[in-house]
Amino acid sequence: NKLESETSERVCLTRFHNQPHAVSCNVPPSPRSFASHAHHPTLPCPHCPSPTSVLDCTTVYTRHTITFTPNLVLSGFALLIALTFLRVNGEEFELPECANAPEMPLRTIKKIFPATSRHWVGDGFNVHPVFANLAFTEAVSPFLMFDYAPPKEFPPTAKKLGVGMHPHRGFETITIALTGEVDHQDSLGNSGTIGTGDVQWMTAGRGIVHEEFHSRKFAEKGGKFEMCQIWLNLPKKDKMTKPRYQPILAKDIPDVPLVAGDDALVNGYTRVFAGEFNGIKGPAKTFTPVNLWNVVIPTAGATHTLPFVDGHRVIIFVRQGGVQVGDDDGNIIEPQGVALLNDGGDSVAITSTKANTSLLVLSGEPINEPIAARGPFVMNTQAELRQANEDYMRGKFYNK
Repeated sequence: NKLESETSERVCLTRFHNQPHAVSCNVPPSPRSFASHAHHPTLPCPHCPSPTSVLDCTTVYTRHTITFTPNLVLSGFALLIALTFLRVNGEEFELPECANAPEMPLRTIKKIFPATSRHWVGDGFNVHPVFANLAFTEAVSPFLMFDYAPPKEFPPTAKKLGVGMHPHRGFETITIALTGEVDHQDSLGNSGTIGTGDVQWMTAGRGIVHEEFHSRKFAEKGGKFEMCQIWLNLPKKDKMTKPRYQPILAKDIPDVPLVAGDDALVNGYTRVFAGEFNGIKGPAKTFTPVNLWNVVIPTAGATHTLPFVDGHRVIIFVRQGGVQVGDDDGNIIEPQGVALLNDGGDSVAITSTKANTSLLVLSGEPINEPIAARGPFVMNTQAELRQANEDYMRGKFYNK
């Protein structure tokens, strides 16, 4: 986009309902509109019938070019289609919504996957491969893989249970300790323990070598262990970013009520690990737009609506209990089952079928790039995978 030379050529975005239309180019902007050159020919809102006068249409836009800071030039029509919130000449304003615009449809289910068989990862993690044959495909992008270890009793032991040193490149690993403790150590000198409710968010980036074991304290005492690990892809531009480690403690993860004003969380809540829920943001830093939530519904038969960004991929996993997605009685997801939703729509209705239902909800903007995966490396091409393996063999993953 080029900078418009005629900076005075600004358009009227005045809302006409309950507001007088500006008749002078010198009228200052109102809090919700930018009124200038308002006498130019206008383009009616595409959701409304062709107006006989400006007052017949909810919103009228001019056909002229709008220039605003910084150096962004869009036609009034493109602005109407593409944007709902802007900063014009340093002033924030919200474009009005047309009362005749169609409502965004609710999300629908694309596919339901039942619980998969478990397998061992190392000797410490007995997991369901949640995505089954859709792992490492565009169907679940920006996510790559999801392993869930359901509650399991481990006897006391002096052994180190888990997975020893192994490399990663090109993506992030997210480990959620639902019950129990995990020790982490990597080639960059990071180390620590995450306990019940904590999250370890590790960006492998250009390369890291790490290990994950049951903590010594937990192993010596034994007890119930439940965890999950999600692999989150990085876009090509960030695959060789510097590795980083985010230890996220349970006390720093917000619990947001499912029902507004329910501060006691009687009707359920959403733990926001990443992204946001109802305006409350989670602590994790991400490279692409991602939501990662644990939705908890204490009673059976409770219906709630979960909001999403239209076009983002949405995956609902039942950790415990059960849930019906939408109003179809056939769309019931049982424990360790997963629902992949269609991309269109900005929300989905869910109804708990059992008390104490707990869901892990993953959503995010699809990356839409080639996925080349082999073992612990996820890149865009086979050549990049070969280079990753060569760099690891040469010890480059140990360089800070």
